[in-house]
Amino acid sequence: MAVPRTAPILVASNRGPVSYTLGEDGSLTARRGGGGLVSGLSAIGPDANAVWVCAALGEGDREAARRAGDSHLNPGDTGGQQVRMLDIAPDVFAAAYNGIANSVLWFIHHLLYQTPVEPVFDAEFADQWAAYEAYNAAFADALAEEAVDEAVVLVQDYHLALVPAMLRERRPDLRIGHFSHTPWAPPDYYRLLPDDVAAGVLRGILGGDRAAFLTERWAGAFADCCAAVLGAEIVRDGDGAATAVRFEGRETRLGVHGLGADADFLRQRSRQADVDERLTSLRAQIGPDRKSIVRVDRTELSKNIVRGLLAYRRLLETHPEWRERVVHVAFAYPSRQDLAVYRDYTERVRRIADEINAEYGTEGWTPVALHVKDDFARSLAAYRLADVALVNPIRDGMNLVAKEVPVVSERGCALVLSREAGAHAELGDDALVVNPYDVEATARALDEALRMSDGERADRTKRLAAAATALPPQAWFLAQLRAL
Repeated sequence: MAVPRTAPILVASNRGPVSYTLGEDGSLTARRGGGGLVSGLSAIGPDANAVWVCAALGEGDREAARRAGDSHLNPGDTGGQQVRMLDIAPDVFAAAYNGIANSVLWFIHHLLYQTPVEPVFDAEFADQWAAYEAYNAAFADALAEEAVDEAVVLVQDYHLALVPAMLRERRPDLRIGHFSHTPWAPPDYYRLLPDDVAAGVLRGILGGDRAAFLTERWAGAFADCCAAVLGAEIVRDGDGAATAVRFEGRETRLGVHGLGADADFLRQRSRQADVDERLTSLRAQIGPDRKSIVRVDRTELSKNIVRGLLAYRRLLETHPEWRERVVHVAFAYPSRQDLAVYRDYTERVRRIADEINAEYGTEGWTPVALHVKDDFARSLAAYRLADVALVNPIRDGMNLVAKEVPVVSERGCALVLSREAGAHAELGDDALVVNPYDVEATARALDEALRMSDGERADRTKRLAAAATALPPQAWFLAQLRAL
């Protein structure tokens, strides 16, 4: 039976606003998620008839998708949003998601490959790429079915890079935008991809009316890749910034929307009882009259947790006066543990933390307080008490932690920030900026941050918080919608 076209606004993303757990008795338990997209979509209101198309990620999701068929999930599970969840075959999903999106495109855009030995684009890769094409086609089909004439479609991220062109073929009447939440690789690195794949990803995004990014730097890198790989014409403004890409008779406009922190939510949530409880516990763990260096990250390779720990160790080595006077509170929440390289990285983080504690720890002082169990309330508690926040990614599309800490901080927090984080474009003036590969320089920045006066730290934090909240999630989403 054909799906009726009802949606004037559609959002497509790999992960949706709800996930399901399948009970032994066959019951489904829904859990709603948060984040910028959820809050952004809510900004348009329940009467807009918007539809969110996403993929089933686990067995509970797949069962929910099967029960819904081509219809939408139970709105009681989704907070009233209309959500269509796609039951893509598990082997196709795994090859597209882990094989291509997370192990190739993510690695390309974050410059993570050890090029003497990887990548290797062989027959297995070709099969995974075919799965990625099928996965994107499933989204394009569903969006084409749901959208009313001349609807607006916002496609999210590197998982769905081929969707705009595929959807354009199916529904040329639609207004289509793509948003990249990651960095974009420079042309020389991007061209590690096989030529047909490199061109295919660019052509996919250029199928949209608009391609948007978190910073001008990433938009410019995308344009440079279009010129180098496709021979496309780049339209630039008077300052030389890329504003559009012309290719094969079409023009795709470029946009920049620097996603900000949700100040109202963070301030309200960070003052709740469970956060207060964790704050008390963390303060007891740190001890009285000690400063704290806080980091909150997933054990994602690009987050650079290992070099952060090495910099802290170097701080203790070169500045013995900080021993027993500072604790590095490191939240390293395991990520993508179905991939061996991520499991190995997580174990390395644990090992280095243990080594620092063994080398420098005393009976009354544990230099590194490492937490690996994801706990949002505890993260907010750490934001509140942090004297220094360490955010040193190798490369990051934005990095919301850098924006969230100044909003929640109680007494002001010095921010040590990688120049390779997208947030650097907005926060760099009031942060202590580091080269993420330079452990020595990062150790010096930590020392400077710890020595910063209370007054300077408070003043910087106020300016950081103002910059960090300039485009909160709802405004960020609506700005993209208006631009289309």
